[in-house]
Amino acid sequence: MTRTDSYDTDVLVVGSGPAGGSAALLLATYGIRTLLVTKYGWLANTPRAHITNQRTMEVLRDLGVEAEALAHGSPSHIMGDTVLCTALKGEEIGRIRSWGTGPGSLTEYTSASPCQMIDLPQTYLEPILTTNAAARGAKIRFDTEFLSLTQDEDGVTALLRDRVRGDEFTVRARYLIGADGGRSTVAEQIGLPMDGRMGKAGSMNIVFKADLAQYCAHRPSVLYWVLRPGAATGGIGMGLVRMVRPWNEWLLVWGYDIEQPPPSVDEEEARRIVRDLIGDPDLPVEITSTSLWTVNHTYASAYSSGRVFCMGDAVHRHPPSNGLGSNTSVQDAYNLAWKLAMVIRGEAGPVLLDSYSAERAPVGRQIVERANLSRDQFGPVFETLGVGADSDERAIAEGIAALRAGTAEGAKRRRLLEDAIQLKNYEFNAHGVEMNQRYVSGAVLADDCPAEEWENDPELVARPTTRPGAKLPHAWLVDSNGERVSTLDVVGKGEFTVLTGLSGGVWDAAVASCRDELGISLRSVRVGDDDCRDAYGEWNRVREAAEDGVLLVRPDGYVAWRRDTAPETAPEARDELLGALRRVLGR
Repeated sequence: MTRTDSYDTDVLVVGSGPAGGSAALLLATYGIRTLLVTKYGWLANTPRAHITNQRTMEVLRDLGVEAEALAHGSPSHIMGDTVLCTALKGEEIGRIRSWGTGPGSLTEYTSASPCQMIDLPQTYLEPILTTNAAARGAKIRFDTEFLSLTQDEDGVTALLRDRVRGDEFTVRARYLIGADGGRSTVAEQIGLPMDGRMGKAGSMNIVFKADLAQYCAHRPSVLYWVLRPGAATGGIGMGLVRMVRPWNEWLLVWGYDIEQPPPSVDEEEARRIVRDLIGDPDLPVEITSTSLWTVNHTYASAYSSGRVFCMGDAVHRHPPSNGLGSNTSVQDAYNLAWKLAMVIRGEAGPVLLDSYSAERAPVGRQIVERANLSRDQFGPVFETLGVGADSDERAIAEGIAALRAGTAEGAKRRRLLEDAIQLKNYEFNAHGVEMNQRYVSGAVLADDCPAEEWENDPELVARPTTRPGAKLPHAWLVDSNGERVSTLDVVGKGEFTVLTGLSGGVWDAAVASCRDELGISLRSVRVGDDDCRDAYGEWNRVREAAEDGVLLVRPDGYVAWRRDTAPETAPEARDELLGALRRVLGR
């Protein structure tokens, strides 16, 4: 075995975005020596990713930083009136209740999680992750560029460059995480298999400041889609005015033809585009930045090679539709970090790490396909209006007039528009895409229950279940102080949890025995105890097992193993639990 002092760090994380920052924070929280390097001098300088869904908020809650996210984010009640219009000052085509804020979906969203969805721009998320990672012991090096790596059976040696001094040096680590974005050098060097296509279309971001309260405060949203002549050129068919801070900081997205040379946009042209989409030629506008990016449809079919693992945009590259990018990146890190920690501490076998690709690669493919399909699903809106890529202002005005006409044709168009807007629920209310992820791997022990049947569309409707491979359902419990706690609050924190009911006392001795036998942290929770009473009966309705049955819940909140009822004797309970833990941990 290689000596510990031959390593400079246990894990080297390349990249400080949502994936890298989350990985560093998680590993540091779990007590693992971690070094994060980024070639940049600071964190995100533009808002970029922003939608922060409930599952990601659950991760931040488990890490103890949910309150910081809530303090910096815009709450869900000002996120949801997605607007379709000809300009913010112009004709309104329709609105879409988004992110679970509509009356029909609000109950489903609030019952699925203890956390609310928020709008947290990347410029605020990254400092929360990285600052807390450093406070918990991770080492952070800015202006440090990853150049190359070599790996052997004991570790990874990375060649880095200090961009301030100009010298090159090496770092020896047990494992390396490539979280270096959509042009990942790490993913390229380890030869990860990539499917799909890069560079489908071109887009331009314009970040600006302007007081738009008069156009937005009465219909609060993070997204205002604007149908303007020229918007369809190489882009989605609409310009986008996105709220960064209500109601005076914004990001505008405008398409360009990727088959042509990239446009050069000076401050005056950027200001003209902003005023055009707002519909106010005299609006005071302060341009903060402009940048170009490409729409991609690419995903990796494997996320690791040897001791090197990739996550985030390095392995799933897609448009921002559905707001899945940073969320999936954070969740990649949440899946991998506890596995690395347990392997490094000798609590699990290296085979546990194989489950990372097995579990997360299908998720990456799903969100890439979903985001690209959502991007294309604006088409029926244009068809209803009778406009296309070459339409001018007159054609758009005529389309809207036809939509508003009190005729049979007008009524038909309005029905079609309603259908087209309903289709956009797959982008703006895809609760199932966010919450229904199911894992199949060696770290999940399937039981003999029938195959899962979906009564509702699994992309739209979240379906909680305790079956192995699913996230533990949220249910409100009550602690000894009378305060509400979620079932998600009594698991996690980097530990496995054995969850049973008040009559499942046979599992207590099993947990103590397995903890001693395996030398791992193993928490025992009995719903019904004073610290977690099922006062509302919510857990009883979702547990899908007898009260004395048991769930083995992983540190990431996923069910690894389930037994419907308790065995007759304590030795049997001990043997079954020990066997399950050994198989999950690869021991």
